[in-house]
Order: sequence, then structure tokens, then C-alpha cells
Amino acid sequence: MSESRSDAVIVVSSQVMRGSVGNRAAVFALETLGHRVWSVPTVVMPWHPGHGPSTRLVFDDGDFARAMEDLSRAPWLGEVRAVLTGYFGSKGQPEAVAALIGAVKRANPDALYLCDPVLGDQGGLYIPEPTAIAIRDHLLPIADIATPNRFELEWLTGQTLSDTLGTIDAARRLEIDRVVVTSAHSMMAGGLGNLLVQAKRCLLAEHRKLDHPPSGTGDLFAAVYLARLLAGDADERALEKATASIFEVISRSARDGAGELELAREAASLHRPMATVQVRNLLQPRKAVTRSHRQLR
Repeated sequence: MSESRSDAVIVVSSQVMRGSVGNRAAVFALETLGHRVWSVPTVVMPWHPGHGPSTRLVFDDGDFARAMEDLSRAPWLGEVRAVLTGYFGSKGQPEAVAALIGAVKRANPDALYLCDPVLGDQGGLYIPEPTAIAIRDHLLPIADIATPNRFELEWLTGQTLSDTLGTIDAARRLEIDRVVVTSAHSMMAGGLGNLLVQAKRCLLAEHRKLDHPPSGTGDLFAAVYLARLLAGDADERALEKATASIFEVISRSARDGAGELELAREAASLHRPMATVQVRNLLQPRKAVTRSHRQLR
């Protein structure tokens, strides 16, 4: 067996046959930025549910768990530098993936785990609540990085997030090293932000808000941000470049009238985004966190 290179990422999320969401978006971004990917589908659909009803191909929980066990004892596990999870198709899947993440960490203690808790948006949960609870209870407590949108952070913490200070406080209640709140409040008129919350500092990357963006932006952001960190970028640069890439891809896709993210056409935006993004360093003292993650709801 040839010597493995430690540059692989495991991506666990939904798979669509047409479109650029879930695994299709994340795998494309990571491979474009130089990583080999182990792609794990949690459910297979002809297209994103926002385009209308379609058949869902689902996995038996027992079969899915056995496949995760296979990956956990794979001879190449030491090459995995990170795991990224997104959409889950059943309440049994997160626990099986948590066991896989544990195996990855044992094989490579420096491996990162990014949990993108794909739960819903301002319209409410779009996965069954038992599945959302399983993500909250099995995956968030072991995450190094989390990328919830504002609604998802509200659901996870039970807080209404009406301003930036409240969002910072809620993010810190997750007790995760890096929390990036996407679709965060912006200090720019007509803007939207990605808010990175850490123990000792907060960074807000802002751009102009676009109406009716294509689906898949959260999946794409999580993958590009993770790739930037794996490339050795400092937190501020990783946040700035990932935000710029996603804004550029969205803008150009919308300009072309596309109903999906035009990733193949705009791959250069992942490498070298030209869009200007403003990053603010927000001074916010750490508040004491008195509740553990499992007690949030």
C-alpha cells in the first residue's frame, strides 16, 4: 500500500442528482481547493426540496451505521484531516456519525470537525424535530467549529436573536471553539454578515444582501471556510476569503439568472475571490456561561 497523504476530508450530507446543494456543493468546493473527499450521503433526492416534491431515497439506520463502522476501521483513516457534516436524513444517523468522528480523532488527534447544523431557517425547522435533537445532542458537543444560521442558533439556544450582542452571547453558550453565525445581523445598511465568535474575540464579515439567493450557500460557506483553515489561513483571513467567495458565487449566479449555484462556471471565485468584504473586529468581553450544551433546551 502506498503511503497516504493527510489531506482528505469526510463530508456527510444530502446528495441531489441535480443542483449544487449539500454534498454536491461541499465536495466540489473542497476538491477544487485541493482536498480528496470521502463523500457520505445521508439521503438522495432528485433535486433540492425547494424546487418541489420528489422521491427521497433513504437509508436504513442499521445499514447506515454499519457503513460508518466500515469507515471507522478503514486502513486509510489516518489521512483524514477533517470531517464536515450537514443535512441528516434520520434521527439515527447523527449518533453513527459521532462514532465515526471519534475514530477519526483517535487516528489523527489534530483532525477538525465542522458541524453545519442544517435544521431550518426563518420559516422554521425543515427536518423532523427528533433529527434536529439528535444533531444537537450527539454532534454539536464534539464539534471544533459550528456554522449555524441565525434561526438555527435561536433554536439551539432557545434565545431570540434581535441584535449582534445577543447573537454573540448565544453563540458562546454552545461552548465551541469557533462558531460562525451565517446570515447574522450586519452593521452595514442593507447588508448581511458572517459572525465568527470565539472566546476572546468576535469578527464580523459583511457584504451587500442579495434577494432570493440560490439554495446551498450555507453548504458552500462551511466547505470553503474549512478549506481555508486547513490551508493554514488565520481566522480573520479564512472568514474574509470564505465570505468573499460565497458572495461572489451568489452574485454571479444571480446575475446569470441561475436557479442554482453556478459552481463549475465560477470555480475561480473559490480560489481567488475578487469581491470586497469588510471585516470588523468587535470588542465583546466574554460572559460567564453557566449552562452546559445539553441543558440548552
